[in-house]
Amino acid sequence: MEVFLQQLIYGITLGSIYGLIAIGYTMVFGIIGMVNFAHGDVFMVSTFIALIAFLLLTSVVGLGSIVIALFVVLVLAMGFTALVSWSIERFAYRPLRGSFRLAPLISAIGMSIFLMNFVQVAQGPRNKAIPDLVQGQIVLINSPTYPVTISYKQLIIWIVTAILLGLFWYLVSRTALGRAQRACEQDPKMAALLGINVNRTISITFMLGAALAAVAGTLYLIRYNSVNFADGFIPGVKAFTAAVLGGIGSLPGAVIGGLLIGLIEVMWAEYFSTDYKDVASFAVLAIMLIFLPQGLLGRPDVEKV
Repeated sequence: MEVFLQQLIYGITLGSIYGLIAIGYTMVFGIIGMVNFAHGDVFMVSTFIALIAFLLLTSVVGLGSIVIALFVVLVLAMGFTALVSWSIERFAYRPLRGSFRLAPLISAIGMSIFLMNFVQVAQGPRNKAIPDLVQGQIVLINSPTYPVTISYKQLIIWIVTAILLGLFWYLVSRTALGRAQRACEQDPKMAALLGINVNRTISITFMLGAALAAVAGTLYLIRYNSVNFADGFIPGVKAFTAAVLGGIGSLPGAVIGGLLIGLIEVMWAEYFSTDYKDVASFAVLAIMLIFLPQGLLGRPDVEKV
C-alpha cells in the first residue's frame, strides 16, 4: 500500500504538469480547430526562459530571496512565452488560416522543428542544471520499510494547477473574453459580423495557452532542476494525448486527461516496466478513441448542414 500511495503522489504531480500543457492544446483546438504541434516546444522554450531569468536574478542582480525570485521568474516566463506564442500565431499560422486544412498543421510541425533547433544552437545540446530550489518534505506514513512522503515542490505543483484550472474555467465561462472565444469556436464569421475581433481573440487564446505552458515549464524546472532542448517533444505529445483523452475542447477534461496519463505512466513504470510506460499511455488513448472517441468530457461532433 505504501508503494502505491507514493506512486500515486508522483503520478498526480507529473499529470498536473501534463494537464497545464494540455489546456493550451485544447484552447487552440477549441477556437480554430487546429492542433498546435509546436505547443510542446513552446513549453520547452519557457523552461529555458525561466532558467535564464533565474540565473540573471540570482547571479547578476543578486536577489537573495528564492520565493521572490521564483515569483519574478514565473511572471517573466509567462510574459516572454506569451510573446513567443503571439509571434508564432501572427506570422506562421494566421496567413494560412484560410488555406487547406493541412497547411497550418505542416506549419506547426515546421515551427516545432525550428524552435527545437534554435534552442539547441543557442543553448547547446547538453542539460542545463540549477540547484534544488524548493527543499523539504512532509512524511505522510512513517513506515520503516517504505515511508510515504510528499515534497513541498509537489504541493506547489498541485496547488498551482488547481488554482489555474479554476481561474481559466471562470475566464472561459464567465467573462467577455470567454464569450468571445466560445462565439469564435461556434462560428467565426458570425462572430465577426456581431462585432467580435476574431483575430485578436485567437491571438489572446494562443497567448493564454502559452502562459499556462510557461507555468508548467517553471514547475518542471522546479521539479527536475534540469532542462534540455529536447524536453518539449515527449511532454508535448503526452499533453496532446491527455487533451484528447479528457475530451479536446474541455478545460477540466484536459487536466483530468493529464492526471490519467501521469498515473498510467508512473504506475506502469513501477509495477511492470519502465521501457514500455509510454506505450501504455498511448495504448489507453487508442482504446479510448475506439470506444469513446469524444473523450471523457468532450462533446460529440455535430455536423452543420
